[in-house]
Formats: sequence, C-alpha cells, structure tokens
Amino acid sequence: MKSIIIAAPVSGSGKTTVTIGLMECLKRRGLKVAPFKVGPDFIDPGYHRMVTGRPSLNLDAWICPPQVVQEMFAGHSANADIAVIEGVMGLFDGISGRSDEGSTAQIARLTGSIVFLVIDAKGFARSIAALVKGFAEFDPEVRIGGVIFNNVSSGNHAHILKEAVESAVPSLRVVGSILRDSRLHIPSRHLGLLTAEENELSGEYLDHLAETIRSSVDLGLLWEIAGSGDLFELPVQKSHARRVTKIAVARDRAFCFVYESNLQLLRHAGAELVEFSPLSDRSLPDGISGLYLPGGYPEAYADELSANSTMRTAIKDAIETGMPTYAECGGLIYLTSGVAMHGETGSSLKELAGLFPVTTTMLKQRKALGYREIRLRKDSILGKKGAIARGHEFHYSQIDEMPKEIERLYQVSKGQSDLGSEGYQYRNCVASYIHLHFGSNPGMARAFVNSCKKFGKK
Repeated sequence: MKSIIIAAPVSGSGKTTVTIGLMECLKRRGLKVAPFKVGPDFIDPGYHRMVTGRPSLNLDAWICPPQVVQEMFAGHSANADIAVIEGVMGLFDGISGRSDEGSTAQIARLTGSIVFLVIDAKGFARSIAALVKGFAEFDPEVRIGGVIFNNVSSGNHAHILKEAVESAVPSLRVVGSILRDSRLHIPSRHLGLLTAEENELSGEYLDHLAETIRSSVDLGLLWEIAGSGDLFELPVQKSHARRVTKIAVARDRAFCFVYESNLQLLRHAGAELVEFSPLSDRSLPDGISGLYLPGGYPEAYADELSANSTMRTAIKDAIETGMPTYAECGGLIYLTSGVAMHGETGSSLKELAGLFPVTTTMLKQRKALGYREIRLRKDSILGKKGAIARGHEFHYSQIDEMPKEIERLYQVSKGQSDLGSEGYQYRNCVASYIHLHFGSNPGMARAFVNSCKKFGKK
C-alpha cells in the first residue's frame, strides 16, 4: 500500500481542495482510497467520506498514544490501494513551539507516509525556493516528496516557480501547478468549511475538480513518489465481542461531528450502532439501551429541532428512565432548555429537550478552542474514578451557569492549567462541550457499552 500526506506551510493554502480532488481522481481510476485527517477537525472528514465512500479517521498523536495512532492507521488502511491523509495547519505546527507533538509532521513520521506540500503561490516568484528549501531540510525524518503549487496566476508563473524550486532543491519534484479558479472554492463559516451535509458537492463540481487535478498534477509521478515511503505494518485489530447491545447515534445535518474511531471502538466493545435523526425521526430506534448525541450545528437547525417535540420528549424521557447517554458539544446544547438566537428583530428562544435547566446563547466571538484532558471525579458510565481521557473543545456558544445540584464529572486541564470542573451528569447522562476521543482511553468505550448492556438487562 502507498500512503501520502497533503500538507502545507500554513492554513488556507488549499489542502482540502487538493485532497478531495486527488481522492476523486484516484477513485475514478478504480483504486480503493483510505482517507484520514490529521488533528481533531470534523468537517474535512465529511468531505473525504462523501468522495471516497469510506469513513475518514482522525489521526492525532497528542490526543491518542502513538501506538494507537499507528494501529488505527494500519487497521483503516487494510485492503486499500493508497492512504490519503489531509494535514492540519502548517506541516510542523503542533501544540508548542518546541516540538512537533500534535502536528502533521509527527503523523508523517509515525505512519512513514510521503508528504506533498501544497503552497499558495500567490505573490511568489524565486523566493518560493527559500520557503521550500527550509521545509525540505527542517526535519530529515519527515520525507517531503513533492510540491503542488496552488493559486498560480499563469503558465509563465508556474514555469518560474518550478524553475526556482528545482534549481535550489534538486531532490524535490514539482508535481503540479493549479491555476487560480474561483469555481473550486468551498464555502466556509466560523468553524471552518460548511459541512458536507450542508454543502453536498455536486457531480458538476466534482467533474471540474477531477479534471483540474488531472490536467494540473502529474498523477503518475505522484503515484511513483508515494511508493517510496517506509510504512509501518501492524496487525489489524479485530473484534471478537458479540454485538448484542444497541446504542442509538444521532447522525444528520445537525449532528454530524463525531470521531469515526469512537464509533469503531464502540463496535469493537460489542455495540450495535443504530443511526437516527433528531431532525426528522419521530421516535427513537426500537430495542436500544443507550444514546450517543454527537456535536454539530444544532443552532443552525434550531427551528426544526424545536418543532420536533415528539423526539425531544422521547430523548428526555429515555434519560429520565436511566438510559446511559453520552452527549458532546452540540449534543449538550440539544439537552438544554433552549438556544437563544439573535436576529435583526431581536432575540428568540428555540425550545430544546430541556433536560438541563439552562439556556444556550450563541456568541459572535469564539468562546473556547483547544485540546483538553479530563479526569473522572467519580465512577460513571464512562469508567471508574480517576480515569483520564483527552479531546478537543471548539464552540461559539455558552450555557448559563449550571445549578449546583447537577454533578460535575470532569476535572478539566489544558497543559499545566487547571480549567475547573465540567462534564455535567444527570442520572446516567454525561454531557459536555468537550469532544472526547475514546482512542485516548479505549476503556471508556468499553465502560459505556457495559453500562448500556446493564441497563438493557433491567
């Protein structure tokens, strides 16, 4: 199997467009593509899934131990012809300025993948060589196999860029130059690109993107370079647990932010996952013993969620009976009394499930962003007291102060900073703004499935 990473010197260079374009071209040639995303982002993997027809796994070596990252990579790549990994931020950007922990470069080293650097060439001429040379020589353990220029103004511009790089760094190949094209733009908003559920790429768009990549990138050369890496070969982990416990997972336009690895680990622990839509379904799936309410954009669909009072009541009633429920970010918002939306004519409150007696307010400025580590303060559906897990927090909303009688399950930290307690627990429901990655502590997936199993036997 071959494996490549699409990276960049800085965010906004065109990684996502090039990545999905390459995936589309490879798929059209009859190849099986295993998609991945570096870091905690949920949006880009949605586009990967749309194009390849396969889930895209997040690879993050700060959140998960390196061995777990390698196991996820090996398992998800099994039987694929090529793994295509989309990087995050700049190639060497991680959690600090002293190391590459949490960076695309770290994933390149862990997986042995070849890096292709996508560079926004607007305004560059010969100076591009200094940039490329610096990246190519910064870390000898990170193999940069080629460069793809994006946002190129003309054929002559492309020639100057190629000449500059190949004269300064003879070992590095320029494998493509993509001319400036507004038709390739993907709409965005405060959390990044619009989600794949909101912005389904049309056949016309994909045809144009595939033709652009085919005509602008030397796919034969890229394929040749991609096979020169030294991939890790690990045994694929197989589940031997019987899937006898049904857990309902909210999956629709409003609830589309979930780590695919979390779902895999729940299945490995013996769960049968059944998807449902809080937007359109009128009842929960039959025979379930647990609920998983992932993140997303419930505020963008507040009218529809509020209007579906039957589902709101069904979810609240299930939690009141003691059904184990794990909710994160958007799932937490859904379980509050409602979300305050601000418009030209003032504010309005859209009623939601009402399990937690607080209101969610949308903000114009970002409220929180960053990695988080949590420690369980007591035994719960996620494990024993003292269990530690890692995840990520990113939102533009805040909730009212939670009443003191609602327990706080998590002790939260960021690096050496104590961020206080969060993770609101009511009966067997745990809800938080933090997206936990079960790969950081697979025991949490097993604990949640076991909690659901016990509930189902009552």
